[in-house]
Amino acid sequence: MVDLYYIEDDPNIASAVKEYLEQKNFKVTICMTLAQAKQILNERVPTLVLLDWNMPDGHGDGLCQWIRSNWKELPIIFLTVRGDSADIVAGFRNGADDYVVKPFELEVLHSRILALLRRTGNVAKQYLSCDGIVIDKNRHVVFCHSEEITLSAAEFQLLLCLMENKGKTVTREKILEQVWDLNGNYVSNNTLTVTIKRLRDKLYQPKCLKTVRSVGYRMEDTI
Repeated sequence: MVDLYYIEDDPNIASAVKEYLEQKNFKVTICMTLAQAKQILNERVPTLVLLDWNMPDGHGDGLCQWIRSNWKELPIIFLTVRGDSADIVAGFRNGADDYVVKPFELEVLHSRILALLRRTGNVAKQYLSCDGIVIDKNRHVVFCHSEEITLSAAEFQLLLCLMENKGKTVTREKILEQVWDLNGNYVSNNTLTVTIKRLRDKLYQPKCLKTVRSVGYRMEDTI
């Protein structure tokens, strides 16, 4: 199933697109504001984003740039009434992969989406997100609110372990096994405590990284 976010403030257009695409085995989440879109993008990365230009709390080009700074390969299609050549060029310059002008045929939009996904695949699988912290597994990089963070190998593997189990408490024993023991590096519990502290410092003490006393740690969205 294709997980699609549609950022659109017109409820009639949003409803029509959602109803049509869900008949084509899409899961469509509607965002009526740019702020709402940022919030859910920080919680989960979709397969593709449809984006209107004129929104109640700003312009879609700014959101497009923000998405590109966090998720380099995430497919984005502008779906907007702004059809001047200058607007279309600006849309592509700001990071869009395709540009569809309203009014449009739903069948044509569906075909454009499928064509884009044939080129890109489901890149969402390479990203893990939690409260503005993003791991790009393919590029082996970490961002915290769009700032690239340099982590040691152990810090990266620790964060990856927690992010892959987001919403679940990971015991200290399991972390030690997955992050260190599998590589043949047998370490003490104190090593994990120190690594967690360094990771928290580098990520600016994120509220989403929680300690479960006497058990382990858990990553969970708080915003």
